[in-house]
Amino acid sequence: MILMVAAMAVFISALGVVKFKQIQAMVAQGAAFQPPPEAVTTIVAKDDDWASTLNAVGSAAAVQGVTVAADLPGTVDRVAFDSGRAVQAGEVLVELDTRQERAQLAAAEADRDLARVNFDRMDGLLKEAVISKAEFDKAASERKQSEARVGEIEAVIARKTIKAPFAGMLGIRQVNRGQYLRAADPIVVLQALDPIYVNFDVPQQAAEQVRVGRSVEVIAKDVGRTPFAGHVTALDSIVDESTRNVKIQATLPNPDGRLRPGMFVDVTVTTGATERVIALPASAISYAPFGDSVFIVTDFPGPAGKNYRGVRQQFVKLGGARGDQIAVLSGVKPGDEVVTSGLFKLRTGVAVLVNNSVQPTNNAAAKPEDR
Repeated sequence: MILMVAAMAVFISALGVVKFKQIQAMVAQGAAFQPPPEAVTTIVAKDDDWASTLNAVGSAAAVQGVTVAADLPGTVDRVAFDSGRAVQAGEVLVELDTRQERAQLAAAEADRDLARVNFDRMDGLLKEAVISKAEFDKAASERKQSEARVGEIEAVIARKTIKAPFAGMLGIRQVNRGQYLRAADPIVVLQALDPIYVNFDVPQQAAEQVRVGRSVEVIAKDVGRTPFAGHVTALDSIVDESTRNVKIQATLPNPDGRLRPGMFVDVTVTTGATERVIALPASAISYAPFGDSVFIVTDFPGPAGKNYRGVRQQFVKLGGARGDQIAVLSGVKPGDEVVTSGLFKLRTGVAVLVNNSVQPTNNAAAKPEDR
């Protein structure tokens, strides 16, 4: 029994030593284990000059716009324009039937000529003291009345010839030849497109930053990405009580007429001097209630004495946005390699494998539909 107990004790001791060495090896292996690196994309931070700007949404409006209408009732005798074409100031658009007025004009002109002859005759007789001054005054009055009558009929004929009040672009015509028009019936819309206004609102707390003469850039998504340049020309004198916004008006050259009244546009107003910032893609920012941060790639010491590429989390202070970019005011230095995608898998010390074959968008002029 003693030999058996001794043998069992030796066996159990040997088994314990073996298991202990196995556990030690497993612990050492676990301590030396390095998880596979996470694939990320990165960008090298660099300084950028950003102008202090204010973004808004606006609407284009014509400097001059009117619905050309009939001044007097009448029947359309001639339509002298085509829909959608440019016209010059004073160009005839529509002529109404004036046959009756022209007949009246001929009669009035005959009466005027007769009144002039009578006046000349009375003037000679007055000089010879053949007639009284009262008869001469009556002849002079008849001459003036006849001339006024001619002028009145000529004015009626002129008002029935409807002309463009200013140069601009016509809309769709709303009349046809032979149609009877009442006074104030619409004929066609006329808009002056060059220059053109852009109206937009800014919050009352930002209104002090917008002054007359400030530079403005306008982008209309339907006519390309090239911005239209202009300047602020007017600020409304009141604050809208319902929105607490101030209406701003900018004027832009529009020689090719690409901006049309009523068009939706994005407006960027320069409000001050440029600012030195570090611009990063918006995808590089990790937003959290306790603070915004980025992940910076750096070297870490490995368990085997070799360094590996990992990331550290760095809290940052953010500025404004411009397209796909965010301005970083502090926390990142020029030359830092910042992770731009794959942030949700990272924490400080995690190994990374940088693969920049496909980069997230980083366009300073990007709009929501591009993202």
